[in-house]
Amino acid sequence: MVMWDEEYLKYKFSDWHPMHPARLELTYRLSSELQVLDADNLSIHAPEIASDAVIGTVHEQSYIDQVRRVSEDPTLIAEDFGLGTEDDPVFAGMHDAAGRIVGGSIIAAQAIMDQDTVRAVNFAGGMHHAAKNKASGFCIYNDAAAAIQRMLDQGAQRVVYIDVDAHHGDGTESIFWDDERVMTISLHESGLSLFPGTGFANDIGGKQAQGSAVNVALPAMTGDSGWMRAFHAIVPQLVHAFKPEIIVSQHGCDAHRDDDMTNLKLSVDAQRQAALDIAQLADDVCEGRWLATGGGGYNVTAVVPRTWTHLTAIVAGKPVPLRTYVPETFRRYVLERYGRAMPYLMGDDAQLWWRNWEVGYDPADPVDRTIIATRKEVFPLFGLDPWFD
Repeated sequence: MVMWDEEYLKYKFSDWHPMHPARLELTYRLSSELQVLDADNLSIHAPEIASDAVIGTVHEQSYIDQVRRVSEDPTLIAEDFGLGTEDDPVFAGMHDAAGRIVGGSIIAAQAIMDQDTVRAVNFAGGMHHAAKNKASGFCIYNDAAAAIQRMLDQGAQRVVYIDVDAHHGDGTESIFWDDERVMTISLHESGLSLFPGTGFANDIGGKQAQGSAVNVALPAMTGDSGWMRAFHAIVPQLVHAFKPEIIVSQHGCDAHRDDDMTNLKLSVDAQRQAALDIAQLADDVCEGRWLATGGGGYNVTAVVPRTWTHLTAIVAGKPVPLRTYVPETFRRYVLERYGRAMPYLMGDDAQLWWRNWEVGYDPADPVDRTIIATRKEVFPLFGLDPWFD
């Protein structure tokens, strides 16, 4: 199940803002040209604008009222609510545009709960910085949090949220900070070097939900091997221990080495592998139930469309090989429309490998120090040994 409508392109702060809707249009176009959307088991559904009542399951009504207010009159601002800032400038129709993204993730979540589908993707979603009462980091309403809340309201007892964006998933974490039914796992560049400056190993959830928040604060310049080592040293063990019924994931691709907004150095190959690994976890633990969203990603022509086309294909169960050629028609379109040259291949031809944690721990390695810091904080709470499990 894929959520898509050209109305998504109305989520546009300005022509020059990094969160440009071209990344969505190009993802859909590339997925179409590679026939990813033609899979027999895949259907495309148009989102609806979520009601205030739905948005209000994770946001305060006073905040929703302010979003509506500035949407109707973009000359106004509400900086106390994060509206009208450099990151989140006001634009006409902001409420409907953000509400439509929520609506997409809600429809996908409900379809999973109704057993109409097992997997779904809303690559326009993943607005993980939006908090209960404030916009932040290009995010107005938190669609992933709303989808998780819908699952809980429909009877789900345990949901795992996995966030692989380069930035800490602070908004989603904060919304479920004290809810033992939701485990939020965020792998991100350390807040010492990147916005929003949060998400450290000892941030493990509220008093009623110790261990429900998991943070892997990776050092700047971490590449494929370090990132994948961290993922495999922490995420599978905790997912298996928590035993969720559903996985919700956020696939911001701004950790790519060609994204100017962060200092991580991942390849498309590693980001594709992360999606494959999350899909496998869903199959192993959740009977396949998985809702994937987009997120950050500011190299809007060369990186985002390839990464999220891979994600969409993996959700459909038909991964695109890395050495698949990007269609010439697509490459020509990007050059003519956006003046950018596209890579020839769907991958970066990376040498993707990583050392398993079982090989041993190197105290001189900053990534290993990050891994052990997180494992020491969280693993014992689930009966796991931080050194050996």
